[in-house]
Amino acid sequence: MNQPAMNPEPTAAAAGADVLSALKQVWGEIASSEFRGQVRVVVPRDKLFALLKALKEKLGFDLLVDITCVDYLHFRDARDRFGLVYLLANTENNQRITVRTFLNDPNPSLPSAVPLWKGANWLEREVWDMFGIRFEGHPNLRRILMPEWWEGHPLRKDYPGRATEMPPYTFSDARMRQPMDALEVTALDHKAPSGKREFLLNIGPHHVSTHGLLRCIAALEGEEIRELDLEIGYHHRAAEKLGERQSWHQYIPYTDRNDYLGGCCNELSYVTAVETLADIRVPERAQAIRVMLAELYRLSNHLVFFGTFAQDVGAMTPNFYTFAEREMLLDIIELITGGRLHPEYLRIGGVAADLPEGWKQSVDDFVAIFPRRLREYEKLIRKNPIFLARTKGIGRISLEEAMDWGVSGPNLRACGLQWDLRKKFPYSGYDNYDFEVPTATEGDGYARYLVRVEEMRQSIRIIEQAAGNMPSGRYVTEDYRYAIPKRSEMLTDIETLIHHFINVTRGMKIPRGEAYGVTEAPRGEHGYYVVSDGLGYAYRIRVRGPGFANVQTLPMLAAGESIADLISIIGSIDIILPDIDR
Repeated sequence: MNQPAMNPEPTAAAAGADVLSALKQVWGEIASSEFRGQVRVVVPRDKLFALLKALKEKLGFDLLVDITCVDYLHFRDARDRFGLVYLLANTENNQRITVRTFLNDPNPSLPSAVPLWKGANWLEREVWDMFGIRFEGHPNLRRILMPEWWEGHPLRKDYPGRATEMPPYTFSDARMRQPMDALEVTALDHKAPSGKREFLLNIGPHHVSTHGLLRCIAALEGEEIRELDLEIGYHHRAAEKLGERQSWHQYIPYTDRNDYLGGCCNELSYVTAVETLADIRVPERAQAIRVMLAELYRLSNHLVFFGTFAQDVGAMTPNFYTFAEREMLLDIIELITGGRLHPEYLRIGGVAADLPEGWKQSVDDFVAIFPRRLREYEKLIRKNPIFLARTKGIGRISLEEAMDWGVSGPNLRACGLQWDLRKKFPYSGYDNYDFEVPTATEGDGYARYLVRVEEMRQSIRIIEQAAGNMPSGRYVTEDYRYAIPKRSEMLTDIETLIHHFINVTRGMKIPRGEAYGVTEAPRGEHGYYVVSDGLGYAYRIRVRGPGFANVQTLPMLAAGESIADLISIIGSIDIILPDIDR
């Protein structure tokens, strides 16, 4: 394991100025702006690919974080129909940039970014699926979340917003619209297998080792996987479309459902985006509570990973052991939030309630026993010869490939890159905590295991610091234009009562604009791109889940491996399908 030095990171404002200065030297004058540390440029569609190429090859923006789209059909005073958004990062200089281009064609098309970043493949497919924007030169532009027979593009503003506005789904529809045959859905570039040892095999979608409804279509030669294709979308439930009909406050419970092991980590990404857009100052006590809960959920997630990954390769005992400490974690979370998997505890501007009596003792008890328990768990499998044979050298990916595909989180750090958003772009006061970013270099299943185990040790350090130095004061902002007021204040002040009434009925009005809020979730970069038209609900909500990019690498990781190794690889990258499908 490589332990990095503690180096201060540049501020967002300084990094933003450096980005614009370097870009103008390479590109010349360009329409640009800076919004609370977020650098944005606008380029005509005919120069988009050239700009993206320059950003990657000349300015070092090696990570394609996301591609998304906004339909401005109903946006007040909008001059353009579609806005295409590219989020890029420079991992060497800790810089970010947002590139936008605007389109007015009813069926627009653009050059594909796949030649620059392989990770653009699924991102462009999703934009095509949801908005109908074509990408010329894309290797396989087809639907990804919706079934192939689906009509229309659901995230367009002229598409029905409710099922009651659509024709009824009948029994005959269900009979006609069955999942397609493997040869129809797969993109594998071969015809029906001809040899005796060559065949296609469906693994999933109903398979315990796919960690959800994931359909793997493997082209096999004997036991060896020659090629692999994936079909996702079985869990798709319109998480982004729902945001257009919920107030900013009402949408918080929906965030928990994307990654049901992430809990408050999901909420933190969303409220961070809204708070960035509205420039809301969160009290220090609320920030510390958020950090403590985020790390408790990171531990919970990694304990599930530890146990289920071991079970995936044949070791059943760790699965029973790790869930004992996970129950302790969930008891602490329930004590603080009232919930376990879906806490719905964070609020725009703070948290829902102050810490309850007895929270500190519960946290201290867990911190005291967990390091010893983790050492016991590691003794079960870390040097076990079967575990080593099933993970070392299996599902290997190089650092260059991982970055090309947009991998983030522990899977990226297992390839040797010290890229953790808690350090690179600190939020919620993470820059005040002493912890290290564990990395490995092998990029295989064993390296991914090592990184997550060491991350648990670092999370305990952060939890101990947060609990031991918990600030006093408010747990929600005083700016009640954008927050749900404390009940004690609401009942004694008429202006506060008015704010409460407005914010819980029609919703607080967030200023017009767009912002990207991002956190280091247990599985990697988890972000929300939010667009406001100045009303009480979001005009557009985009969820950037880490699993979407991470699972896209599975065909490459599995090529040349056996069927049994595929199960080990899926477990090692730690996916959860609702996060991928949204």
